[in-house]
Amino acid sequence: MVLIVISWIYILFTTINLGFLTDKILRLKNKNFVITSILGLFSVTILASIWAVFNRINIEFHAFLLAVNILLFLKFRKPITEIYRLFCFEFLQLQKILKAVLVIIVFLILAQCASIPFVIDNESYYIQTIKWINEYGFVKGLVNLHLFFGQTSGWHITQSVFNFSFLYKNFNDLSGFCLLLGNLFSILKLNEYYKNNNKNYLFAGLMPLFNIFFFQFISAPSPDIPVYIFSFILFFYFLENFKNTTSEIFNLIVILVLFLIYIKNTSLTFAVIPIILLGFHFSSLSKKLLKPAVLAALLAGLFIIKNMIICGSLIFPSKINSFTTDYAIPNIIESFYYDQVKYYGFFLSAEQYNRMNPSDLFLHWLSMSKLNGLFNKISVFLILIVPFFISKYQNKKALWILYFVMILQLLLLGLTSPQYRFFMNFILFFSLFCFACLFNSKKTIEYFLIASLFPTCIVLFFPVNLNAFSNHKFMLEISNFSVKNTIFPYQNSKSNTAFESIQLGNLKYNSPIKNDFFWANGDGDLPCVDKQQLDYFEKYYQIIPQMRTNNLKDGFYSKDLTKK
Repeated sequence: MVLIVISWIYILFTTINLGFLTDKILRLKNKNFVITSILGLFSVTILASIWAVFNRINIEFHAFLLAVNILLFLKFRKPITEIYRLFCFEFLQLQKILKAVLVIIVFLILAQCASIPFVIDNESYYIQTIKWINEYGFVKGLVNLHLFFGQTSGWHITQSVFNFSFLYKNFNDLSGFCLLLGNLFSILKLNEYYKNNNKNYLFAGLMPLFNIFFFQFISAPSPDIPVYIFSFILFFYFLENFKNTTSEIFNLIVILVLFLIYIKNTSLTFAVIPIILLGFHFSSLSKKLLKPAVLAALLAGLFIIKNMIICGSLIFPSKINSFTTDYAIPNIIESFYYDQVKYYGFFLSAEQYNRMNPSDLFLHWLSMSKLNGLFNKISVFLILIVPFFISKYQNKKALWILYFVMILQLLLLGLTSPQYRFFMNFILFFSLFCFACLFNSKKTIEYFLIASLFPTCIVLFFPVNLNAFSNHKFMLEISNFSVKNTIFPYQNSKSNTAFESIQLGNLKYNSPIKNDFFWANGDGDLPCVDKQQLDYFEKYYQIIPQMRTNNLKDGFYSKDLTKK
């Protein structure tokens, strides 16, 4: 925990400095401490993405980043110091109960981050994706080694900066830092709600009620956490400024949307939010579109370049790519992966999926067991009841727009992979919206805030078996905090398996000797992939990954064994 605190102090210092610079360049006139830090995370992600095209994110990048930090702080020391002073003043102005709740939440977040990583995807590709960026930057055809590497997220690029791999190997906690920012934002907005009685502040301020859910993702760099947190912040600014949107607020909303999409492309539907704002305020915004247009072009360009290097194609996974490189994965493998993602969303085999019509699929999706079925039912229930709550309690056009964006998101996921975690931001927000319509007194809110801390503590400090909730055997037992991790956080991987070195053609790779599931890699030295994966694709598709040259930096291609 102590080491995580030290790393977060530097992350905060860096993001505030770069966030201040971003605000100054774009003239956002932002006064919010959390937004300044998010702007800094956005800037670091852009810088690291550009750097990773040419080089690794390692000590060289940190030397550059440290120099930028020092120069910025020396040149703008007074206004940057003022940002911290204003935040301290806001914190001291918090009501005692909110202040105590916030302090407890900070401690619990640190304890969760120091514990054993729990997220299943951490073992399949988070660790290895970040390692590749740390040691080589973006690598051509890396997706040929493991299909999940094609999902390299903007959040993993950011984590590759802030895991300080050249200093210490167990920092993996950026999602926890993000949740900390989200709770700061919410508690401060809730404190303002007590003064102005503005329901938009209440919607944003209730987010800590769901910490019990968020905590299951923060001991690993899950992109889901920034999507959930930034979505809430985006919704707040959209609702609060829908009628009177300035160019500064519009640009901030564009940044949040671009960041969300770059972190997770399932957030693409959020692109309609700035488009709608532009349509309603075209006369006042149309003359000031250069900066958001340049940002959008920059992020789109980085997204395409990243995909072209790692995947060898513009979009991954997709069956519609018209342009590919010689190191792109074969179409048959990409189709396999694309279909598997779709079938996985329904927990069906290919044969079962193909036998069902759309209504059968919907009924099956709705009747799934455990958490999947629960959240799927909640999704449909919210779609049915939210119009009643909007029309009765908050009949505002902005809320109706968010409601239709929610429906659009669910429809698009139904065509690809309807996993509840890709829709969870809407479930959480509209659940809190309905809650706030019914319970909005100060005493009731504080009661629920305090009560929400107890299940979070229980899950964090006591063993809990998830057999009744989870469909994944790998996730049946939540990891608990140990006193051993008070100073030093737990290692990045939940697995302690050894690795064996295997030669396959010109590729020498490390494979875990024991593995929990098919796609898992763990924390082995590069290149690392499970032998059973490569054996599977060799047996059924006659394809194996091979190095393009003798240098790992030059990447991989898929060799077709049927061709001589």
